[in-house]
Amino acid sequence: MKRALISVSDKTNIIDFSIFLKSQGYEIISTGGTYRHLKSNNIEVTEVSDYTSFPEILDGRVKTLHPTIHGGILASRKNKEHIQSLHTLQIRPIDIVVVNLYPFFEKLNTDLSEEEMVEFIDIGGPTMLRSAAKNFYSVTVVCQIEDYALVTEEMKKDGNTSLATRKQLAGKAFNLTSSYDAAISNYILNDDYPQFLNTSYEKIEDLRYGENPHQKAAFYIDKTKNGAMKNFEQLQGKELSFNNFRDMDMAYKVVNEFSEICCCAVKHSTPCGVAIGNNVVEAYKKTFECDSISIFGGIVAFNRTVDEETAQLLVTIFLEIVIAPAFTAEAVQILSTKKSLRVIKINNSLSDSIEFVKVDGGLLVQDVDKGTTRDFEQVTHTSPNENQLKDLIFAQKIVKHAKSNAIVVASQQQAIGIGSGQTNRIWAAQQAIERAKEKRTDHLVLASDAFFPFRDVVDTAAKNGIKAIIQPGGSIRDKESIDACNEHNIPMLFTGIRHFKH
Repeated sequence: MKRALISVSDKTNIIDFSIFLKSQGYEIISTGGTYRHLKSNNIEVTEVSDYTSFPEILDGRVKTLHPTIHGGILASRKNKEHIQSLHTLQIRPIDIVVVNLYPFFEKLNTDLSEEEMVEFIDIGGPTMLRSAAKNFYSVTVVCQIEDYALVTEEMKKDGNTSLATRKQLAGKAFNLTSSYDAAISNYILNDDYPQFLNTSYEKIEDLRYGENPHQKAAFYIDKTKNGAMKNFEQLQGKELSFNNFRDMDMAYKVVNEFSEICCCAVKHSTPCGVAIGNNVVEAYKKTFECDSISIFGGIVAFNRTVDEETAQLLVTIFLEIVIAPAFTAEAVQILSTKKSLRVIKINNSLSDSIEFVKVDGGLLVQDVDKGTTRDFEQVTHTSPNENQLKDLIFAQKIVKHAKSNAIVVASQQQAIGIGSGQTNRIWAAQQAIERAKEKRTDHLVLASDAFFPFRDVVDTAAKNGIKAIIQPGGSIRDKESIDACNEHNIPMLFTGIRHFKH
């Protein structure tokens, strides 16, 4: 008789699958909760303790960790010595292993204590999966509910699973156990920079393509942390693309720099307009004014609920995405008139503490740049006035999200000039100032993501009406820039924090 060992935490569809296995002549062996579930549904099943003639012990911590179980799983059907050992020890082969694991993933980021979390670390389950997966030439291992249908279909057709399918299912099992162990390791170590970098991400969907149509892509979520791009709700619109995800992430991070009501427009992973308002509609109007050209086809994010009045403005231009923590019912109705517009409701706050950059043959890992400061050093004779200081603080929060070299020119809580991605800082400054002057020529302040290597940025700023500057400082020629500011009567603050973003 063929045998199937079933031990599942998530019991979805297990009754139907068990009934099918019984119809194919399988004896079913099962553990604790799964045994009771099958028995209560009138499925003939043998409890594992009866099968091994050894009781479950230690509150169920030891159930399947027994030679009768693992000998039956691991024995190679092609190895005569293995078969002889089974015969001598009266161990019967196990042909199918159906296991899903204790919900450790699901219990992360809850209020459970460490002792309670430890009880959700599965030991027997991963051990059975690994044993069955190693012996895929002989054993079918099933760790995902969606694969019940695949196994059922093949068995109906051929009486057994194919070697190709068993190999694929084995790979899935190792993929799951490695991710599961990674989550446990990260929880216990609580170290962003361990000796071995363990990650635990689950694929949510294949994307149509990557940055370009010839590139494959998929979206994965972090199984160990909640975050803004995890468990969001798409209220309407077309499916999201690779570039959409990147731009959404950027836009929502910018608006979350501020406790004030903020709106940000992003195009090609770069902010093209950011503003603070007394209400959501004012914040949007000011953002639109920053760059009414680039916002076309872009992404707009808010850190407050989008209301009816704001929605009426949003539908007057072509946008790819509107993203916010909430939308009023009236706003949703108005936005629904744009069928292709993606409307995204964010449920989780930002959570990332580290970020990854892939290089060929390796991976760079670093802390997320959360460094902004109000502990400024005034290095010039003159001080910024109250309004200038507010705009300087505003601009420095934005400049760290623009590609380096980056310059932001702001006025009245609007980022009206953003120069980014230039190989020369003076070019970035010229670009930002030129864009800003198209909108306004007074009350302009300037923020830089890194120090000025020469005084040319200050001189250019002075010629174009910049009234105050904020920058990290740290150049061997800082004195030249300070002297230039004093000559032009421009107050300048040093933050001591650089914000390169390559």
